[in-house]
Amino acid sequence: MEFALVDGEKFSPSCSTLVMPALSIGNVGQLAVDLLIPSAKARRVAYLDEPSVLPCIGNDAFGPDAVGDLALALEEYESPSHGLAFIQQRSPVITGMMVSFAKNVANFISSIGKDHVVILSSLDSGKRRVIDASSDMLYYLSSCNEDGSDPECEKLGWKKLEEYDPSQRLWKCLASLIEGGVLSEDMADDPEEMTASDYYATLPFAALFFACKAKGLKVSCVLCYCSEGDNMPESFHLAEAVCKLRGQDPEQFHGNGSNGWTIPLSWKSIYGPPPDMSIF
Repeated sequence: MEFALVDGEKFSPSCSTLVMPALSIGNVGQLAVDLLIPSAKARRVAYLDEPSVLPCIGNDAFGPDAVGDLALALEEYESPSHGLAFIQQRSPVITGMMVSFAKNVANFISSIGKDHVVILSSLDSGKRRVIDASSDMLYYLSSCNEDGSDPECEKLGWKKLEEYDPSQRLWKCLASLIEGGVLSEDMADDPEEMTASDYYATLPFAALFFACKAKGLKVSCVLCYCSEGDNMPESFHLAEAVCKLRGQDPEQFHGNGSNGWTIPLSWKSIYGPPPDMSIF
């Protein structure tokens, strides 16, 4: 992965925690990062050039006005005042290149001096085995212990992702691929043999988790279940989780929205313009 620094910018050693999305159903991770960047008043520091990510370009995502400041597929932002860095990914990874992407991202994060990576992602509610009484329950996966547990996350009331089993075939296969192994015939996915738990090991957050862990970085995946549709409430939930993990209060952001948040400009058109009322 190559990068180009924005004129006058540099990577800040005070931003030791980096937050990024892992693309999944409902784009909740991306929406949460879109919410965090303007709220933390983060500045764009670098444009990232990664061959495994499909190119895209759009107008300014954060505003407050659309002035033609273009946004690209992969960018890095930093907020020294809050000690946070962000990677925003606006287009998907090319099919079959997820492991390569995860390794390149982990190498980049390690090279610029970050030591804690927080990965935000969503899970398909249709894959859920047990329906929690609390629909907004958060799940986590951490590199702190081999079983994925983390006492700090437990104190926040989050549940460890039960489907994570490092001894299970697909999780072991993914870890081997990240470490440079070769996909053997017995590791290849057979749709007829896939179980419900196998679904989690095939998601982007899993590859990013193993890749960052292999670089010696602390990794915290924060996950929530959702369906396709309006997932803004879930994005607020994940963004608030980042603040809790950092011991911060969103009110400290002093944004123009509720509870201290700054609503990004791009959200105004996230579901397109309103219908023409003359058709009714």
